[in-house]
Amino acid sequence: MVEPRTYSAIVGVGSALPSRCVTNHELATFVDTSDDWIVSRSGIHTRYLAADGQLTSDLATEAAQAAICAAGIDVNAIDLIIVATSTPDMIFPSTACIVQAKLGNISAAAFDVQAVCTGFVYALHVADSLIRSGSHRNALVIGAEIFSRIIDWKDRSTCVLFGDGAGAVVLSAGNRPGILGSDIQSDGGQRNILSVPGNVRNGVIEGSPYVQMNGQAVFKVAVEKMAHTCKRVLERTHEAYGDHIDWLVPHQANVRIMDATAKRMGLPIEKVVATVAQHGNTSAASIPLALDVAVRDGRIKSGHRVMLVGVGGGFTWGSVYLEMV
Repeated sequence: MVEPRTYSAIVGVGSALPSRCVTNHELATFVDTSDDWIVSRSGIHTRYLAADGQLTSDLATEAAQAAICAAGIDVNAIDLIIVATSTPDMIFPSTACIVQAKLGNISAAAFDVQAVCTGFVYALHVADSLIRSGSHRNALVIGAEIFSRIIDWKDRSTCVLFGDGAGAVVLSAGNRPGILGSDIQSDGGQRNILSVPGNVRNGVIEGSPYVQMNGQAVFKVAVEKMAHTCKRVLERTHEAYGDHIDWLVPHQANVRIMDATAKRMGLPIEKVVATVAQHGNTSAASIPLALDVAVRDGRIKSGHRVMLVGVGGGFTWGSVYLEMV
């Protein structure tokens, strides 16, 4: 008798945003910029910024609680917690361990993944692999960031783009495929086009603690790599699942990158889930945030095929092709 294969599927989604919403007009009161300038280059109208004392783990925990509630499982049924973040609460322990404590979970393996804006895709790939191996049954995968604290608020080329937030999914084992395929890649030779090159040594910050970005280089690489990774994962899964895509949920960097990626993939813009106008670029949180919005407003339904795709500093990129259960 052949044993049934184990697959993983998303069974619950959730998200969290800080309470403070900052408009472009408010930014223009303390940054040399304007609403027209920001919208024309990014499509961003508002973003949410964390309050003093609010931590990445706080946002991650709130998003996790919403996802666990949506999944309808007990918190101690979670046996794996992965947090994708570039803005952890501290150097160590991991933000995942801190979230575990705040949730009251007592037995899960917990660790962070650092792949910047592709972090959630990397984390989902790892969780899916561990569930398929049989070592874990219920994974909590979170993307959470407070990028507002690593932004130079005098640099209008970067400070207008980013926001804070968190998104989460519960990924559970089952006999029906949910995650149909995934692909993750990187090129360290491109590490300097998007980075925070500072570090702490002997209690002193060395180098810049702020985001440094070559916008033109990032745009070019982002569009090329996002389309490329989606093609790779579809080629791998075509024989078993075909290549039908109901929704593209890309990293929410800016509308021009998302539009160009959809065009390269031959997808109409109506199939792209875009929340960047409201949230800005929330790095590892952007994909699960957008996914949660589209699930809760009814666009993404059970049976829909969804492509998640991201790019980030490193340079990293990756995609996850899935069917909602």
